[in-house]
Amino acid sequence: MTKKGENKNMENGITERLLDSNKKDADNLKDRTWDEVKKLWRIGAPSILARVSSFGILVVTQAYMGHIGEIELASFSLVQNINMRFVDGILYGMGNALPTLCGQAFGAKQYHLLGIYLQQSWIILLTVSMFLVPVFIFTTPILRLLGEPEELSYYAGKLSPWFLTVLFYHLLGLSTQMYLQAQHKIMIVGWISAIAFVINFILSWLMVDKLNWGVPGAMGAMTVSVCFIFISVFFYVFGGWCKDSWKGFSKSALNELWPVVKLSISSGIMLCFDLWSGGVLVLLVSYMKNAKVSVSAFSICLNIIAWVYMIFIGFSGAASVRVANELGKGDALAAKFSIKVNLSISLTVGVIFSILALVFSENISHAFTSSNEVAQEVSSFSTLVALIILLNSVLPVLLGVAIGAGWQSLVANVNLVCLYIIGFPLAIFLGYVIHLQVKGVWMGVISGVAAQTLVLAYITWRTDWDAQVGKTMTRFNRSILPSSEEVSSDITSHA
Repeated sequence: MTKKGENKNMENGITERLLDSNKKDADNLKDRTWDEVKKLWRIGAPSILARVSSFGILVVTQAYMGHIGEIELASFSLVQNINMRFVDGILYGMGNALPTLCGQAFGAKQYHLLGIYLQQSWIILLTVSMFLVPVFIFTTPILRLLGEPEELSYYAGKLSPWFLTVLFYHLLGLSTQMYLQAQHKIMIVGWISAIAFVINFILSWLMVDKLNWGVPGAMGAMTVSVCFIFISVFFYVFGGWCKDSWKGFSKSALNELWPVVKLSISSGIMLCFDLWSGGVLVLLVSYMKNAKVSVSAFSICLNIIAWVYMIFIGFSGAASVRVANELGKGDALAAKFSIKVNLSISLTVGVIFSILALVFSENISHAFTSSNEVAQEVSSFSTLVALIILLNSVLPVLLGVAIGAGWQSLVANVNLVCLYIIGFPLAIFLGYVIHLQVKGVWMGVISGVAAQTLVLAYITWRTDWDAQVGKTMTRFNRSILPSSEEVSSDITSHA
């Protein structure tokens, strides 16, 4: 064989080896991606079912209130979007320290810490809730102070005490769900929430349509459904289905409470800035002409967005669990890969729902109101609603990554600047100075959300994930909380 032939054979051999290597890499990437997709959906799908169903209870109640009357719909919208968003931002926000703590502990196989972290969260949230109950008792004077119309303030004050059950659901129920999600036991919550949604729909139909109980019927159906969720979740935890992580109430929950308090405060501030934005929007719109129509239409748009947002909250929960678990295990590459896959799936879903919002906006609005004026107002916002749904398909995943990694303090600053220094001032300028009215408010807020998304995407992209693993390991190494054997001997009560 000539030298030229030998070189040609050698080149062919190298080419074949490169092709084989590329094929193996492609197959490996395909297998890794499919494996990650399955992990994300095992966490995300039940979480989506739970979020959509539990929020659906409020949506169904709002729909019935809209068919009872415009003033009832506007009053319900004020309480939900001002009182509940204020309280939810604090309780849900502070409770979101749990996905960080429990997720990383589960990844590190420190299962005994999950139950202790849950009890610490309850202690913190119960303490805070003592200062939040008056928000629902003094709703009318609070809304008057904020400059709301007298009629809306009066009727909102009549409705607000009904929301106290939702307050305690957010206090104890949501934190328990986060504890279950961190250990991949969220499916039971999904089924419980779905059953509660069906109960709410049936009771609303019975009490409002058949028995003509009006507002008390709609709010009573909501109360029964919400109570069903958190009683069922407690029964699951205390009934022995979480034997590795729940050993009963323990005095160990009082150990190292301050670090959990600090993380809870950071988490609360982070999500308060995010969740309170809806309440600020409703306030801005309520000062415009024809407040009843504006508030009703704007609230319907917010609820459409929020209901779709519950799907992305499921992806957010999956992101926080996967990132926290992998950091707890010490695998930085797996954490990065999970983020890429999650963002790809969530963005695809966001594109689909944005298209649906453009096509079916007017049809959806009639489900919430009998007023053609309100329905037409909702329909006119369809393009802006579709755009914010698209942004929301990315932002919650990035927030979930931040929660899983424990970046609550950093993200709190990002949310403050993007929403309250950029978004809302621009909304006021466009809505009131340029006189674009409600559309101007929407455009300003979308600008803030876009800035928020871009900044968080940059932070995530530039993060040194190996350093994040080091920080997680350091925190567990210096923890002085007792092991599961020590906790067992300190049980004061056992489920």
